[in-house]
Amino acid sequence: MKKYLFICITLVSYNFVLAQEKLVKDIDFDGIKDTVYVDATSFEIVCRLSSAQFTKMRSKGIESSADNARLESTKNGFAFQSNWMRAGNANQFRYNKTLKKLQLIGMSRYEFGNAANDGSGESSVNLLTGDYIGDWNYFDHLANNENGKLVKIPTIKTKMIYKQIFLEDFSDATYYNFADSCYVLFSKYKKLEMKRREAGKHE
Repeated sequence: MKKYLFICITLVSYNFVLAQEKLVKDIDFDGIKDTVYVDATSFEIVCRLSSAQFTKMRSKGIESSADNARLESTKNGFAFQSNWMRAGNANQFRYNKTLKKLQLIGMSRYEFGNAANDGSGESSVNLLTGDYIGDWNYFDHLANNENGKLVKIPTIKTKMIYKQIFLEDFSDATYYNFADSCYVLFSKYKKLEMKRREAGKHE
């Protein structure tokens, strides 16, 4: 009984803390402070803007990352960040004055990979320009006289085009899709680097 009581108290305390973590700043550039927070019950990002009479603007569900999430103030808006033991991501929002909506303008992520740091690195995409930059590593088991070596893939610079994404469109799936796209690029450029290194052995 005491065990279940402790668990209940812990969950209630956690939800209370999460509900109290609010970012207060002028987001819509009208000189009046607005509020952004993560709803601990619905697991959604909630924003209340003065220009919208403080009506609640909500994202879609972010349940899989809410327990490791925090909101950070940025120069022109805010970022929703999630950090786990060996990976994390950040999603940057800015108020679109023309459309009067909160727009996702950038995403970034990092990974430490496995114990050998295979698959470690970081990447980002500017959703306004479509510019993607990725710096990734892979572990070559045959390198260094078969003792293995961490190999850096040359910086990946390419285009990654998304349609406009607003707060009401944003969910876990948004950055999971970004992660999947990053993995496709990682796999492609890893193979190219492996071929380049293999060709260099025979020159």
